[in-house]
This record gives sequence, C-alpha cells and structure tokens, in this order.
Amino acid sequence: MRSRNPVFSRRGFSRDNGYAGFNTAPQAGGPAVATQGNPYAQPTGNPYAQNPYAQNPYAQQDVQQYGAPPQAPATTGRMTIDDVVMRTASTLGVLILTAALSWALLPVDDANISRSYGIGIGAALIGMVLAFVQSFKRKASPALILTYAAFEGVFLGVVSNIVDNRIADGAAMQAVLGTMAVFAGVLIAYKAGWIRVNRRFYGFVMAAALGFILLMTVNLLFAVFGGGDGLGFRSGALGVVFGIIGIILGACFLALDFKQVEDGIAYGAPREEAWFAAFGLTLTLVWIYLEFLRLISILNSND
Repeated sequence: MRSRNPVFSRRGFSRDNGYAGFNTAPQAGGPAVATQGNPYAQPTGNPYAQNPYAQNPYAQQDVQQYGAPPQAPATTGRMTIDDVVMRTASTLGVLILTAALSWALLPVDDANISRSYGIGIGAALIGMVLAFVQSFKRKASPALILTYAAFEGVFLGVVSNIVDNRIADGAAMQAVLGTMAVFAGVLIAYKAGWIRVNRRFYGFVMAAALGFILLMTVNLLFAVFGGGDGLGFRSGALGVVFGIIGIILGACFLALDFKQVEDGIAYGAPREEAWFAAFGLTLTLVWIYLEFLRLISILNSND
C-alpha cells in the first residue's frame, strides 16, 4: 500500500504502482471493471474477488444440470478499519514505549548529553534504513515495522528530552498535543468532505514536499560543512515559517493516507495491508511531531 508521506513514496494498492482509486465507486470483493480509477481492476476482473468454482469443483456441474447460479463464498481476509486501528495502535504503542524508556534511561545533563545524543542519532539512522527497506518491500513485514517504530522511539525520546529540559520546558507535551490536534482536525475535515483528495491535490502536495525536502537537505549540508545554521531556514523567522509549512505538508499527507486506507477497504485489500497503513500513518505522525518540536524550540529560543 502506498502511503503519501513527506519522506517516502511507497507502493500503493494499485499493482502497477499507480495512485489508488480517485473518483471511483468500488465494490469490495466483487467483480471489477477494468478502469483507470480502480487499482484492482484487471481485464479479467478484481484479482481479490474469489472464484466460486475454485472453492467447489462441483459448482459448475450443478449450474449446467440445474440451471441455478452458484452462490459466491463469503469474503474473508479483507482489510477493515479495525485492522488499521489495531496495527496503528501497536506500532505507535511500541514507539511511545521506547521513547519513554530512552527519556528515562538516557540522561541529557552536561556529563551525559553527548552519549545520549549519539545513541539517539544512531537509532534514527537505523530507523531510517529499516523504513527504506520496508518501503521497497512488496509485502508488509510486521516485525520490520515494529522494529522501525522501536528505534524511531529511541530517537524521539532523546530529542524530546533534550528540547524539553534544555530549551523549552513542556515542549514535548505541547508537540504531542499539537500532533493530536492536527490528526483530529484532518480526520474531521476529510470525513466531512472539506478536503477532496484527487490527482491535482496529490500532485501539488508531492511537488511541494519534494521542494521542501530538497531545500532542507541543502540547508543541512551548509550547516554541516559551513557551521552555524546553514542557510537559516531552520532558525529565526525563516525557521518559524518553514516549521509551519512542514506541519501543513504533514497534514496534507495525513489526508492522502486516509484516502489510501479508505480505498484499500473499499477495494477489498488483503488484511496484511493494514500494516502498510500503520507504517504510513506512523511516518506521517512522526514528521508532524518533529516539526512541532522544532517550531516550539525556535519560538522559545527567540524569547
């Protein structure tokens, strides 16, 4: 399942890697017409629609003999919203647990901050590698996704502890509340139809995110090799502006993730695809949280 987030462009429900299901009215588990909008549609129909004759080898004979159409078997093993909620809760639960442990066990006082920060950066690099590996896998790996969440949690715990204790008291809780507010706001707006996720929306968001990431990468390179704040895009007034832009982009990617989940359920995606949904939502929420944390630290450092 492809989740449109600011860091990765992952596989979608479409088997040809196209974007899933804009402006379509799918029927889960049923026969599909081969159209551009339906990612499961093939010339022979929905690949997830079960073949009734495969379940009962005598069904076709019964049809020929008695003229009665066979009854299609009940659809099982399809992704539901409960599956997505449970997998996402598991992934975020692991992330929050390891974040809390790293906060408690890795002190950030003057004597230990270098060691704790080094562990946090190492965990972030490992998490990034695991995220890339999962992004390019054809099937979701629950163990890989949960391991990514664990390492990402270590990084978030260390960074949050540093910001909360050395820059802005209460910054971590403020960032959590801000992330929850954005999630709830986007979900309400999406369900109410105030956000229309179509190809134009997707194209605009992806182009804006690509430009944002490239600009932040250049700024980071200048900061690493030139010292200071690089080009100044992550500090001062410009840092505040780009922090707000980053949060808005994260909100847009949440809408795209909601669309992917909705399409997957409607098209009768396999249950294991719920792990892809959890993976995508976790990546996006981490993005929004870090942007909030950075924005809060900039605002407090300017006081």
